[in-house]
Amino acid sequence: MEKDAGVYLRHILEAIANIEADTAGYDFGKFRVDRRARQLVERNLEILSEASRRLPKELKEGEAHVPWSAIAGIGNVLRHDYHETYPTILWETCQKDLKTLKEAVGRIARRVSTAPRRKPKKA
Repeated sequence: MEKDAGVYLRHILEAIANIEADTAGYDFGKFRVDRRARQLVERNLEILSEASRRLPKELKEGEAHVPWSAIAGIGNVLRHDYHETYPTILWETCQKDLKTLKEAVGRIARRVSTAPRRKPKKA
């Protein structure tokens, strides 16, 4: 059974909030040497990557400026090429990309919450 898109939108927003909290007060130098902070960021990027894959295509098309394939792809990099994950890439992703994604997902969430719900089919 397919989950409501709102679940995945919440997962993305929660992962972004976690990253924001886990890196609050950090600069790159502090982040680079803090293994725990880097691992927390990696895990939350994996979560938002996977949740983004599960969003319906039509919702993502409404925010076409968001690089959805790159967001999905970062999860693969973190899972499969973990030995090549550099703190610089993680930090730049957090500093440059998450704000745009958070805003886009917020807009999608507002559209989804105001959209009329389909009635379930009777069995």
